[in-house]
Amino acid sequence: MDLLIAASAVPLLGWAVHGGILSCRLASARRDPLTGLHTRAGWTARAQHCIRRHPTAAVLLVDLDHFKVLNDTHGHAAGDAALIATADRLRTWCGRTGTAGRLGGDEFVAVVQDLAATDLDALTTALHQPLHHQGSPLPLAASVGVCPVAELPVPALPDALAAADAAMYAAKGRSRRGSRTSR
Repeated sequence: MDLLIAASAVPLLGWAVHGGILSCRLASARRDPLTGLHTRAGWTARAQHCIRRHPTAAVLLVDLDHFKVLNDTHGHAAGDAALIATADRLRTWCGRTGTAGRLGGDEFVAVVQDLAATDLDALTTALHQPLHHQGSPLPLAASVGVCPVAELPVPALPDALAAADAAMYAAKGRSRRGSRTSR
């Protein structure tokens, strides 16, 4: 009888290990390896859930200004450090009431449960703090576009992202430093 139990347990153990490996791979596929933020797929699921549950939610798009110049002038290590610093600042600003993600390149995204309970000026200030890299301060700047979901006819993530994107480009056009809501 013990041999029969052991023979049955081996395949079950194999499936358990296989399931664990798949879970780890899925989790790592939903996280950006450089910044640790959610990737587009991981962030989208969380953002849609937030928008459904919180009518006061807002979607933000963040794009680093002059990132190519920083990368070309100071090297890819400095560029990576800028991306990591931006991710950390955005994650800290979101806190427990939001979720940050990295769309790719120097583009970041966030969703917060209640725009009125956040301080956009604090985010903008944080994103414009110099980055200390290899003993030198490197200037960082970002443009932020915000879409309060309540301002949309239908609270849908694609529409919120499009409005935040338009607001971000308006902020870039208005000044290379700042944030703007979609109004």
